[in-house]
Amino acid sequence: MASSFFLSRWLFLRLIGLTYLIAFLSLWVQIDGLIGGNGILPAASYLGQISLVAGPERFWRLPTLCWLNSSDTMLHALCAGGSLLSLLLIFGIAPAPCLFFLWAFYLSLSSVCREFLNFQWDALLLEAGFLAIFIAPLQLRSTLGRAPPRSLAVWLLRWLLFRLVFSSGVVKLASGDPAWRSLTALTYHYETQPLPTWIGWYAHQLPGWFQAASVVVMFFIELVLPFSIFASRRVRMFGFAGLVFLQVLIAATGNYCFFNLLSLSLCLFLLDDSSWPRRWQERLLEKKEAVKRLQWPLWILAPISAVILFVTGAILLGTVNPRIPWPTPVIELYSLMAPFRSTNGYGLFAVMTTSRPEIVVEGSNDGEHWLAYEFKWKPGDVRRRPGFVAPHQPRLDWQMWFAALGNYEENRWFMEFLIRLLQGSRPVLGLVAHNPFPEAPPRYARALVYDYHFTDLATRRSDSAWWRREYKGPYCPVVSLERRGQ
Repeated sequence: MASSFFLSRWLFLRLIGLTYLIAFLSLWVQIDGLIGGNGILPAASYLGQISLVAGPERFWRLPTLCWLNSSDTMLHALCAGGSLLSLLLIFGIAPAPCLFFLWAFYLSLSSVCREFLNFQWDALLLEAGFLAIFIAPLQLRSTLGRAPPRSLAVWLLRWLLFRLVFSSGVVKLASGDPAWRSLTALTYHYETQPLPTWIGWYAHQLPGWFQAASVVVMFFIELVLPFSIFASRRVRMFGFAGLVFLQVLIAATGNYCFFNLLSLSLCLFLLDDSSWPRRWQERLLEKKEAVKRLQWPLWILAPISAVILFVTGAILLGTVNPRIPWPTPVIELYSLMAPFRSTNGYGLFAVMTTSRPEIVVEGSNDGEHWLAYEFKWKPGDVRRRPGFVAPHQPRLDWQMWFAALGNYEENRWFMEFLIRLLQGSRPVLGLVAHNPFPEAPPRYARALVYDYHFTDLATRRSDSAWWRREYKGPYCPVVSLERRGQ
């Protein structure tokens, strides 16, 4: 008897709807400060530059509804529309059309947010959201749906899960990073991850043998368990348990926004209807009558699947062995599809960061006495407890972590951020927790780099500090509006 996935699909569609809702609401409360007219990287200015360079090709190279209107009102409309469509999807109303427009709205925002919406989970949401269109029943009002999902659509989502997890393990070995190969990576990870948590602080105190054993378990889950996706039902259930276990641990020790929820939703298709509690099956599936005409037709799904498998297979092969050259047809096809961010490569933390440089931003009116801006979630005050903010993603705080690993010349947005502080931009100031210049903006701004380290248990008990820090030097030259041209 063929497996059915009515229950798994029902739950998956609601979780993908919840993920979209979180993503749109999280971005909505930050969008003015990030890409609004008075934000760090205004979308309207960016589109104007692309229009001059790309001409008519701009619509393909940068697919976004903001070509119709790039005002702040349009940005808010996309966030509001995405939030509303997410709710409709959660309640099972017109799932397929909702998923299409959710994908289009999030792609539109991703295209104009640049660095701020360029994380792997943003790409994962777009790819999973696109594939979810073909798993959705073609009904205006859907509970479990009368049409079973196509097996091909189920396998596309399983293939995405396999690539996500397996690639994450492969890149750690392929990078040659000594921290992963020596099994010491987790002695650094909890301290150096982008937005640490207080549970991560305690995990950092665990002995080295435990951290090494944890890395071994992680490699087993990422490199071995993904193959359970292609195995029998019992083996898939074991794989499901292991993959869920990994995501729960990641969520408990770090702040990775909606990534864990999205990853868990993909795991659902390792379970067919017979894997769920019997009372659910009896109550919900007893009178289920499949209606084939409500499925996606194969003449649409088959060619789309072939292209996706062809391109993503090449990406995965390149991840396993980067020395393998891509054939010209693969390069051309990938180039055509890349702007839509729905056929992606994955692999988090290929190289483990072993130190934690942090940027401290300060302002001054006389160039001698400086006051620090405090961010909402990234480390600053050494006595402030690292908190949980997921599933919300404070995009500026995240980008500050990446900026600290490089220099200001590689992160052009950072200088625009300092200029907005000097201009007293209210939307940008809304992205920070404490503005030391509430009456009027300062004349000068600067950024300093400190090395941050978790304290140990003894220090924590004695002076309540979660961090200790050492000054390293300036991150960029002192900035003032008078000297902006320089």
